[in-house]
Amino acid sequence: MKAIFKIFMLFIGTLCFAQSTVTGKVTDNNNQPLPGANVIVVGTSTGTVTDFDGNFTLSVNQNPPFTIQISSVGFSTVTKEVNTNTQTLNFILNEGSELDEIVISASRTPESVRESPVTIERLSANDIKLSSAPSFYNSLENLKGVDVHQGSLTFNSVNTRGFATYANTRFVQLVDGMDNASPVLNFAIGNMLGLNELDVQSVELLPGASSALYGANAFNGILFMNSKNPFDHEGINFYYKQGITSQQAGGDNSFYDFGMRAAYKFSDKFAGKASFSYLKGTDWQANDNNQYVLGAVGSPDAILPFRSSPAHDGLNIYGDEVSLSSIGLNLRQVAQSLEQMGQIPPGSSAMVPAVNVARTGYKESDLTDYDASSLKADFSLHYRPFADDLEIEWKSKVGRGSTIYQGANRYQIKDFTLQQHKLEIRGNNFFLRGYTTSESAGKSYDMRFTGINMNKVGAQEWFGTYAGAYLAGLLGGGTNEQAHAGARQFADQTVTIQPGTPEFEALFNKVTNDPNVATGSKFLDNTKMHVGEGNYNFKSLLNDAMDLQIGGSYRQYSLNSSGTIFTDYDGPIDYEEYGAYVQGIKKFADERLKVTASVRYDKNEFFDASYSPRLSVGYSAGANREHNFRASVQTGFRNPHTQALFIGFNVGRAILVGGSPANLDRDLPGTALKPRDAYFDSYSRESVTAFGIAVQTAVAGGTNPNVAVQQNAGLLTPVNGTGITPLVKQEQVTAFDVGYRGKLGPFTTDVNLYYNRYNDFLAEKLVITPNNGSTSDLSGVLDIANGLLNGATGNYTVFQLNTNSTANVSSYGAVLGLSTKIAKNFDLGFNYTYAKLDFDQASEPDFSAGFNTPEHKVKVSFGNENLFKDFGFNVNVRWSDEYFWQASIANAIMPARTVVDAQINYSIPSLKSIFKVGGTNLGGKEFQSAVGGPFIGSQYYVSWTINN
Repeated sequence: MKAIFKIFMLFIGTLCFAQSTVTGKVTDNNNQPLPGANVIVVGTSTGTVTDFDGNFTLSVNQNPPFTIQISSVGFSTVTKEVNTNTQTLNFILNEGSELDEIVISASRTPESVRESPVTIERLSANDIKLSSAPSFYNSLENLKGVDVHQGSLTFNSVNTRGFATYANTRFVQLVDGMDNASPVLNFAIGNMLGLNELDVQSVELLPGASSALYGANAFNGILFMNSKNPFDHEGINFYYKQGITSQQAGGDNSFYDFGMRAAYKFSDKFAGKASFSYLKGTDWQANDNNQYVLGAVGSPDAILPFRSSPAHDGLNIYGDEVSLSSIGLNLRQVAQSLEQMGQIPPGSSAMVPAVNVARTGYKESDLTDYDASSLKADFSLHYRPFADDLEIEWKSKVGRGSTIYQGANRYQIKDFTLQQHKLEIRGNNFFLRGYTTSESAGKSYDMRFTGINMNKVGAQEWFGTYAGAYLAGLLGGGTNEQAHAGARQFADQTVTIQPGTPEFEALFNKVTNDPNVATGSKFLDNTKMHVGEGNYNFKSLLNDAMDLQIGGSYRQYSLNSSGTIFTDYDGPIDYEEYGAYVQGIKKFADERLKVTASVRYDKNEFFDASYSPRLSVGYSAGANREHNFRASVQTGFRNPHTQALFIGFNVGRAILVGGSPANLDRDLPGTALKPRDAYFDSYSRESVTAFGIAVQTAVAGGTNPNVAVQQNAGLLTPVNGTGITPLVKQEQVTAFDVGYRGKLGPFTTDVNLYYNRYNDFLAEKLVITPNNGSTSDLSGVLDIANGLLNGATGNYTVFQLNTNSTANVSSYGAVLGLSTKIAKNFDLGFNYTYAKLDFDQASEPDFSAGFNTPEHKVKVSFGNENLFKDFGFNVNVRWSDEYFWQASIANAIMPARTVVDAQINYSIPSLKSIFKVGGTNLGGKEFQSAVGGPFIGSQYYVSWTINN
């Protein structure tokens, strides 16, 4: 028994001896504490991070001596040796080079920025602290080469290298490795399912193609947002922001935003965290009442001022699409009907012109409350079964919000919910994860169709009232303009259901809760996406001779909109895609020359397999490797997204149709036609336009209409599923990239030149399909001609097809970034972006490239995080050249703009708090990101952050 007791005491003593405790403080060279600095035992995964005051406590199950390493973004790394079981060590970190910051996303392995084989941008926790933007996500706009299109208070679209829209399906956003795009919309709804800013560990952005490692759709750029691990970042953090938005259309409106994060390390094996944030405010209002008349493709639309005709169709006015021509009539015909019924004097209908008249539409502000909200919740459990680098994580994320999205129409996204759930196993050399994304459209609806279907109610009575009042105005001695104005006022007062009344509220609720596009505007959506991914790095097995990785992925979509968006009226549509890749990295010439080569294989069930190779070379020159050159060539591909494959959605001006072979024989809303008719029995829009002009000109010159049709029928170009409108297929890009990073005198410099060549560019094209007859006989031509000549739309259908362009499309550009310190502690940054589209419109007149990007952009930042004790400031200035915005909603020139943002911040260490006061667009000159969108005003805020 004594022997057992001695052995037990010896064992306890050994355990006590093996437990070492190291405490200390980390500051910069100005004696300011550095919160969030990484503290690790060299050669192990044991570590912690400093708290708000720069203090740390590290318990190590290891006998001294061992080495502690301290690192923080933007500072040089420092190591010190621990020689006793209990020891206090203080560290002073000097500012290091931006070139030494560690990134992971460029090669899926840790490497310094100087070694990255491609251009990369990074946003650190300190950058977020100093940002003048009201959120870290908005601050991405200050990175070089990055565009952020502001369409809503809670929904901003990030883009790089052109071809931008609010619905940016060319740009991928990964949060902790999960693609957080909405499966039905195919793009990320801003930061709705992103990160709480208290939980941001790092943000990295790769402009350009990244398909070789990240697969389909990593085409124009990819954004990585990584959260903090509770093993390394414990504690409770909190922030609160309050402010106002100021806009001419919407006035001054308050908003608030608060969030918290709680993380706890229960032991060396188990940790967990939870975060929550909520933003609520009033959205930016859109109030463009002008009418945009379709112009030549590649040119701005003609703009007609408000109420320029009795059939005016205002851009942000909905329901004025309900017109006499839409039912095959004109005002004289309505008057003739009134005359036959004895409601107006005999013969008086001859005084009424045969013109088109539209109902008075509802303003956008009548059809939305402009509620903007965003709720994010994140829960995760982390388990390290052997208290080493092997970690198992379960993560659940929920995002719910209300915003406004602009695509073919303007959509109220109301109580939209996205969820993601992930199980991941990872170690130093591998990861294996599976996750699912599901969504619910909530109370979302199409504002355009809300107005249309509300105005269909009582339409016949309204047009009759209008015709009678118009005639009364003329008989009373009024001019034509006065008669029209008086008729509209009287018909609206007599028939139109007015906003703010109980009748309006009842009709609005009825329409927005009806998913039938013929009578309602509600979205139904429960689409899901299931993803599995894995990666293994053989570097340690190869004795660090080279970095060799293999990986693969699987993705399944389940489309479920009950026929309101997709052609899934008979049940969910399922399809899948998968891929695999291999990458090798090898260093030569004293590790100055770095060669990276990779290739990826991908297969979608509707298309042939794709291969995406990438080759890059980097070289570090100079005694201190301060000059770093890089060059790469890679191919990327983009699979047609869910809507490009299976959409069947009537947006009023056209029916959107997906080009999957499996979609051809499905039903389409509001018509007896099928996608097969649109793809194989239509005429191109361009040829129909030329045909219509020729026929109308001939008829005006006295030619019989039938003769005019026969004489000009040869102008029509049939569509046959190949040639100008093939069924949709994959898009490819070949991307060439060269660059330099280094120190040139006092400046840290980053220069990048790129050239992208696209094949089978994914496009949307308008075609005209006869409702009766066929393009193969004259009956189809006569139907279209009759519609064009008489202003009727019932004889043919306009389809917008998802297809590929046969045109040669290229883009090229350059990005220059300079940063330095002046007067010792002031940070000055400058960057310039040049972007250009190379496309001959004449080679395919009916194709809209939609580059939507300024040719020139300049951004300047100036600040000091320690102007004096605990006080800092930062100013950001952005200038953008004018640019042409092309979209299905309208085409227009967006004017040049200059935007100034600024903030001041003050730290109170005793309260572990940072206070910030800031504002955006301080000049107050409102601007649009895109035609049809809101004019963005100014935003002012104050914030309080605790323990972060």
